[in-house]
Amino acid sequence: MLATQLNNLITENILNDYAICKITNYHMSSVNNSGKEKRVMLILGIEVLVPGNEVGNKIGDPTNIEMKSESECTTSMSVPKATIAPFHNGSTRNVTSNHQMSSEICTTPIAALSPYQNKWVIKVRVTNKSPIKTWSNSRGEGKLFSMDLIDESGEIRCTAFRDQCEKFYDMIETGNVYYISRCTLKAANKKFCTLKNDYEMTLTNETEIIPCHENSDDIPTLQFDFRSISQIENIEKDNIIDVLGVVTSFNEVQHITQRSTGRELIKRDVNIVDNSGTMVCLTLWGKQAEDFDGSNNPIVAIKGARVGEFNGGKNLSLLHSSVLEKDPDLPEAHRLRGWYTAVGHSENAKSLSKVSGGGDFNAPLYTFEEATEARLGEKMNLVDTFTVVATINTIRVENAVYKACPVESCKKKLIDQSTGVFRCEKCNKDYPNFLYRLLASMNIVDATGSRWITAFSEDAEKILGMSAQELGELKENDNDAFLQKFGEASLKRYIFTLRAKSEVFQDEMRIKHVCLSVAPINYKTYLAHLIDRVSKLVHIEKLDTN
Repeated sequence: MLATQLNNLITENILNDYAICKITNYHMSSVNNSGKEKRVMLILGIEVLVPGNEVGNKIGDPTNIEMKSESECTTSMSVPKATIAPFHNGSTRNVTSNHQMSSEICTTPIAALSPYQNKWVIKVRVTNKSPIKTWSNSRGEGKLFSMDLIDESGEIRCTAFRDQCEKFYDMIETGNVYYISRCTLKAANKKFCTLKNDYEMTLTNETEIIPCHENSDDIPTLQFDFRSISQIENIEKDNIIDVLGVVTSFNEVQHITQRSTGRELIKRDVNIVDNSGTMVCLTLWGKQAEDFDGSNNPIVAIKGARVGEFNGGKNLSLLHSSVLEKDPDLPEAHRLRGWYTAVGHSENAKSLSKVSGGGDFNAPLYTFEEATEARLGEKMNLVDTFTVVATINTIRVENAVYKACPVESCKKKLIDQSTGVFRCEKCNKDYPNFLYRLLASMNIVDATGSRWITAFSEDAEKILGMSAQELGELKENDNDAFLQKFGEASLKRYIFTLRAKSEVFQDEMRIKHVCLSVAPINYKTYLAHLIDRVSKLVHIEKLDTN
């Protein structure tokens, strides 16, 4: 058997019939084959010395070796057996008649596990542990957590439910190595598990876990199968991939409402680039979004990011099972850092993501004059998206802050009935309360022209520097201070991502511009863009920016 990480030798036709090979690492194990013991060699390392097409035929007349029928487990090293017994606190310990150390436990590689045998012990490192999740439905309620396990032969997902969740969660720490035995195996649900294994494990009442305190440098940390960012353009939506990139910019944390559930979500968009000269927007969620610091252009290695599509572009999003490592000690990461330091920081990368607020140009960058010449937004039933570096000329104060329906999914403007009750025509209900909302109509300008645009909620709050609720209360209590806030926002410069679309208004065709995102200008990226434009104008292939 080949270990999972060697499958490419078959798919790429490197290891083929009649090839002469050198096996550099292997593991011997026993499996039950219809009541008879069968010995299996699991190959962990192999070198192809001569391709099969150069050999062309079988050498000699080899025959199968008759295996002895033994019940003991063997490895490439001869080690005595050990038994495992639980501690009183629910964890486990190693018990042997001759006080053997944990290194003497006979182990089986992950790649050799199957549902047809259960007498095994694996020695694995925990690379990821999920938070405890709870559920409640017609069949009952409970909780669970899952962890990703790895050894030199492969990786596997392991899940603990109810009592096992309580028993083992606090004991398990990400990065540590454990001996695990007496679990059940079943076919992996690929909808929830993206690891390269056909099986997944479940802890049982008989499961035993021992922390491994010896030197475990032979157990790898994370295994990545990195895809170039440029390849994402041709990868189908919802595929799960590993990617490595340099953070060029990152947004502030955003609070958004999930339409289907009304639940508030926390997200942060991060732009990453690699040495293919291609950039993509990566979305982080929850605590990972809150804790992330993209200062000083860190390198991030992501395992299990999901490919998404939006507005004709591609993006990446982390899942609950995804793992993100900053500045990993990997050869690929060191090479990427060298590239970015030498040339990557000054190059104008191609972006696969059409809309994002990271301060980089994820939609085509235009001046207003160029947008007019390109006739952006003029085609009926078509939407054009572009970015522009512009200055706020003025913001209309009238109706910028309004009293909205308290139902998060509605946001419709309420009718004040002057009786302490507010009417929502959309919900067809009366409410005793309301929420303040922002809708800012503003004129923005660059050196070539101007546009009236509409900015909603979070983007308007970024520009005005206060939440809608704070502005509404300020208007009620101190109108002069309220007006001053709008004045302070004028003459500030941002990078705007705009959506342009034609619509009919009072029997006239007009182009409506809506702000999709607003962010401070990333001058490193902006200057690189300008230098590139100037270079092309004066027919210089590349300017020295040092």
